[in-house]
Amino acid sequence: MTRAKRKLAEPVATTIDDVAKHAGVSSMTVSRVLRGTGNVAESTISRVQQSMDELGYVPNRIASSLAAAKPTQIAVLVPTLESTVFTELLSGISSALDPTPYQPIIGVTDYDEGKKLSLIRSMLGWRPAGFIVVGSQHSQAARKLLASGGIPVVEAMELTQNPIDMCVGVSQHAAGCAMAKHLLGKGYKRFAYLGSDHDIDLSAKKRFTGFNSVLKKQGLSVETVLTDRQISNIGLGKKLMQRLVDTDTAAAAIYFSNDSVAVGALLYCLANNIDVPGDFAMASFSGLDIALAMPVPLTTVSSPRRQMGLQGAKMLIDRIDGKVVKRVVNAGFKLVEGGTS
Repeated sequence: MTRAKRKLAEPVATTIDDVAKHAGVSSMTVSRVLRGTGNVAESTISRVQQSMDELGYVPNRIASSLAAAKPTQIAVLVPTLESTVFTELLSGISSALDPTPYQPIIGVTDYDEGKKLSLIRSMLGWRPAGFIVVGSQHSQAARKLLASGGIPVVEAMELTQNPIDMCVGVSQHAAGCAMAKHLLGKGYKRFAYLGSDHDIDLSAKKRFTGFNSVLKKQGLSVETVLTDRQISNIGLGKKLMQRLVDTDTAAAAIYFSNDSVAVGALLYCLANNIDVPGDFAMASFSGLDIALAMPVPLTTVSSPRRQMGLQGAKMLIDRIDGKVVKRVVNAGFKLVEGGTS
């Protein structure tokens, strides 16, 4: 067998013309079905869709949007996909976009400002219809790019009164204040804090600032702060809890950067016969299912992450459609008193 005979044939993409021939309609009719425009009978739409399925035809959405001069991508930028906090946000965004022509294009910054700037520049280069970005704190260069992109922008999960364009979120500062008041009301006077380094988690920094501001009004402060330069997770919580036990047993209550870290610390305590809240009270932020399902449910502040995703995407769609949209939406939060305080 010769080399020429052994060479595989190049794949040939199925075209609109192929679909039209298979369905027994014109190429223009197939195009109308794909765009969802024009007066096309339901039976014809069904026949075209069946032909696309049988032929394995996938429409080129980028080409379609360019041809129509109307982009259909929504750029979404999140810090990580390792936390359910952000996957729940994405779930809300996806649900809101499902019945529309728009599709989310997701970028992950890994809490790196340089990577974030690069992704914003790259995603704006595709001329999306709108942009959703987690948080309200950006470098000057990133903020300038988002502000000058000429498209609607929603900053999600973190409330700000000075958004680039629009925002839907929770006041991180107020959430920290609420938890401090709760713990003070329980009679706790000695506090520790465990979590990710605040250079990584800027939202946690705002919560910590709010928490500490309430303590200072009572002549108190967070006496021990243990952080690490890594993304919040259960492993970090276990590690920091062990460090706290080894270095400071005077703290009566521990405030955590978020539930992932708190759950790790609580698991460490359960494994080492440390009584919670007898030896240490614990409180956090997020309202994760795992935190509320622990043998001792975590006291936490719950934020409506999926709802913020839904709301943020709807705000973008309404703006794209020319509707008047409220610029700042406070999604609110709820303090959930578990068994750890």
